[in-house]
Amino acid sequence: MPISPNFTSVLSKDWEINFTQCTPTGFLKYTDLCNILQLTAAAHSEIGGISFYDMQEFHQAWVLSRMRVEVHALPKWQDVVTVKTWINSLENSRSVRALEMYVNGKKIVGCETYWAVFNTQARRPEALALPYEHFELFPEKRATKEGFSKININHEKEAVFEKTVYLSDLDIVNHVNNVKYLEWCLDHVDPKRIMKQEVKSFEMNFMKELSLQDNVVIHESEDDDHTTATFSITKGEKTCFALELHWK
Repeated sequence: MPISPNFTSVLSKDWEINFTQCTPTGFLKYTDLCNILQLTAAAHSEIGGISFYDMQEFHQAWVLSRMRVEVHALPKWQDVVTVKTWINSLENSRSVRALEMYVNGKKIVGCETYWAVFNTQARRPEALALPYEHFELFPEKRATKEGFSKININHEKEAVFEKTVYLSDLDIVNHVNNVKYLEWCLDHVDPKRIMKQEVKSFEMNFMKELSLQDNVVIHESEDDDHTTATFSITKGEKTCFALELHWK
């Protein structure tokens, strides 16, 4: 698709929270929070001419490599949230994108994401084939207090669950959708902590893609003062994903 006449380098988009996106408390699920953020990023790429549809002409797609989310509060059912997004950096095969969520003008979520251009045939990163110079970059305009990082994985941690990848776990790029990793791990967190909105921030590293019928193991560990929980997902001897949860 061509660049939209309404294109702007900073996009604001409104979303209404519906009941399918909420926990029994009526507040937005952390997984659906990530979905809304990523859908906003996708909407910005569409009007900027670098969407999945545009990139597939060159067998390319954006895939998420790292994501950090800082949560001050969660919206509830029927809230209308405004998500703002802009790009911090974009060059060759890599991009850092910022996102913020607001309710009634108050910022409640900040997010920083790191994306890579992925060849969906060769299954490897490569330089973006489309022009992107029309995007103004905002390297100093950060959405989070801390940037994303490489998560330290404790290889001695406990295995809590074994999982087989099913068709429902896959996305349009034919690998496990990034939100599914988060969902699998949060299913093994004390539900009371989730319902009480005790998550202060969380960070995800996506290292290796998973495909249909892959068998994986989910591991968990917690630090001594119980303020941080770390999860990893492994296939054989290789770590495919890591999640670090910070509690309030």
